[in-house]
Amino acid sequence: MKTIGIVAEYNPFHTGHAWHIAQTRQLFQEETAVVAVMSGNWVQRGECAITDKWTRAKMALAGGIDLVLELPTMWATASAEGFARGAVSILEATGVVDVLSFGSECGNVAALRKLARCLNSPEYSQALRRELGPKKAFAQCRHQAVEGLLGPEAAALLDSPNNNLGVEYLRFLPPEMEAVTIPRRGAGHDSGDWREFPSASLLRQEIRAGKIERTSPFLPFPWKDEPTDLKWCGRALIARLRSMALEEAEALPDSGDGLAARLLYAAHQTADLEELYTLAKTRTYAHARVRRLALYALLGLRAQDRPAAPPYLRVLGFNRRGQALLKEMNQKAALPFFVKAAHIHDKTFRRFSLEAQALFALEERFTNLFALCFPTPRPCGLEWTTNPIIIQ
Repeated sequence: MKTIGIVAEYNPFHTGHAWHIAQTRQLFQEETAVVAVMSGNWVQRGECAITDKWTRAKMALAGGIDLVLELPTMWATASAEGFARGAVSILEATGVVDVLSFGSECGNVAALRKLARCLNSPEYSQALRRELGPKKAFAQCRHQAVEGLLGPEAAALLDSPNNNLGVEYLRFLPPEMEAVTIPRRGAGHDSGDWREFPSASLLRQEIRAGKIERTSPFLPFPWKDEPTDLKWCGRALIARLRSMALEEAEALPDSGDGLAARLLYAAHQTADLEELYTLAKTRTYAHARVRRLALYALLGLRAQDRPAAPPYLRVLGFNRRGQALLKEMNQKAALPFFVKAAHIHDKTFRRFSLEAQALFALEERFTNLFALCFPTPRPCGLEWTTNPIIIQ
């Protein structure tokens, strides 16, 4: 049996994701299982997921996934490089994943592999250093460095978000793992266009506006829950920034190049989140980076809190095929994994390092803060009281 690994946010899971899974399975002439490494309650764009990770895991299982593992907040909210590094390390640590499958605009894995090799080369590092300078965005500098090494056609691939993320996956892919890419169909990333597969951002927008009837055809089952929105924690986030010393802000991940000071200054000029992001953003500081830094402040996440790699595997849900994978992982996994939260402190169950226990303690805090992003706040302690999703 071939085991396929997919990295996703599933925010929310929709028909485009199900199509990606089905297309990947069709590439292989044998039985397949699919493992998803899915972001938890906080996502890369620097905001809360539309609903909690267990509900999204249930949607993923209904849409064709067999086993859902959590990408911890430390990596789920990182830049594309950190996001990919953490997710691929989890897939590798399972010991059972044979193939990584990801979506891309170009659909050409060979071209993306060539880019990945370039970004990992010393020649690229030297070219990038020559391009970096004040008031220049990193993405622009990287594009120019790659263009000088591989030409404009190859560099242009980095301008598309899924190509870009796919290249990052390939940079960290272990040699023994294959890779395939499925061409994206339907609306583009963050598009407001209703097509065969509308974008997840459009679905989130409609769900938050209460237009559930428009989203139902694109979801695995009808939406029933209240959607989250970071606006419910907006003033708390501003208050946190206003009370931070510059030294604290500079200890946040990815806070260099003067961005920490700029964000604190912006927080003293407005009490509105969107205006905060606009005031802090410049050509040098991308909007997504500003949002992530503000989120790190709310979560109290420091650069020193992030280990070099995830120290455990956390199971959010599985079906019968996924259960068989877990039995196989008992013999092959390079990291300890747990299905119920209580297992991480149970010395008779598995041995989890102090680093793993510390990371999970932070994850508990992050989930308690996520509970405040619902219109009707949820209680603390959901990490301990919510069971994994099991579909027989």
